[in-house]
Amino acid sequence: MKILHTADWHIGKKLHKTELAEDFDLFIDWLCKIIEEEEIDLLLVSGDIFDLANPSSEARRQYYRALVKMNRFDCKIILTGGNHDSPSMLEAPKEILKELDIDIIGGMPSNLEELIIPVHNSNGDPGLVIAAIPFLRDADLRKSGDGTTYDDRLEALKNGIQNTFFEASEICASKYKGIPAIALGHLFTAGIETSESEREIQIGNLAAFEASRFGEYFKYIALGHIHKPQRVAAAVPAFYSGSPLPLSFSERKDEKRVLIIDTNTGWEPRSLPVPVFRSLLKISGDLEELTFKLQELQEKKQLESLIEVELKEEQYDALKIYALDELVSNFQKQGYRIVKHRASFQNQIKGAAQAFGGEQQLQDLQPKDVFLELIAKHEYDEETRQEILAAFDEILEELHRDENAEI
Repeated sequence: MKILHTADWHIGKKLHKTELAEDFDLFIDWLCKIIEEEEIDLLLVSGDIFDLANPSSEARRQYYRALVKMNRFDCKIILTGGNHDSPSMLEAPKEILKELDIDIIGGMPSNLEELIIPVHNSNGDPGLVIAAIPFLRDADLRKSGDGTTYDDRLEALKNGIQNTFFEASEICASKYKGIPAIALGHLFTAGIETSESEREIQIGNLAAFEASRFGEYFKYIALGHIHKPQRVAAAVPAFYSGSPLPLSFSERKDEKRVLIIDTNTGWEPRSLPVPVFRSLLKISGDLEELTFKLQELQEKKQLESLIEVELKEEQYDALKIYALDELVSNFQKQGYRIVKHRASFQNQIKGAAQAFGGEQQLQDLQPKDVFLELIAKHEYDEETRQEILAAFDEILEELHRDENAEI
């Protein structure tokens, strides 16, 4: 049997106000080709189907279109809910999807046996059993009397996760004796690398679950929630497939992938890179470097490339901030778009109180004295400096006129 493991689709996600709907459609088209070419029997999606608990109508349509596309192949599909998903929303069409050989477990059921899904082979017998464990919320894991201290509550959460995987393995062993089992999970495990786009679960990183507590029963553990693809240190093969699309600029260098397990050869997965449909570029330097780098851009992909720009200078200069805004506003290059820009200065400008060393109170200073001190370290030529001072004097005079008019 051939199994494909993916997770963290985050349908409806926006990156700096840019819709990633086109990116997801291209991924699904590619995934369908892989399902067909690799003759995949089972597709596992380990949580965070949507980016929001109440996704837009377009995000829902995109989800159902994806299921329809994949249902054209002789491939069973099992999906679980993540911390971004609404269990009730995911499970609303559960009975209809089951008729299409698609199982969805949105949230933790009261009866654990509902998590156990047999996968039948070509002769109709169970060839594999799946413990489709969704994201486990605090209410699923702790009882009201579990622990009085913070550390006690954290340990109760971890014990709850461990017990859930153990009880699921016990059901698999008793109902499907001798049949190999795989578990899905959507959680934060200890010792893994995260990116900016994950929302930490349970009670932050301190609740990270030690992968050794998954036990040794399951042949493979298909994990979701962490967007960077990686293996965890469990007693059995346990992997985060990672998100198929970069969901933040911190993921721009990650090699996105799906994982394929061929049970005929073992339980170690084979990594299959997802094509890069859109480049995420981060450009930094002084004004001259930024101008040159933006002019020389050549890395073009199928979709518009998104750019973050950071101006880095030694001395604070308001004119440089203005020049950066102008550079960004006037930037036009087909296939590229700047979505964020910022400026940082090694020698940050001091506030008035710092500039005068705390020797004088701000209310005792004259406005022009404060202004002269604040612009003293700007890299202005003398002509520009005089123009700025003349403009300040004009503004100050206008304020005085208004004050006198009110009197």
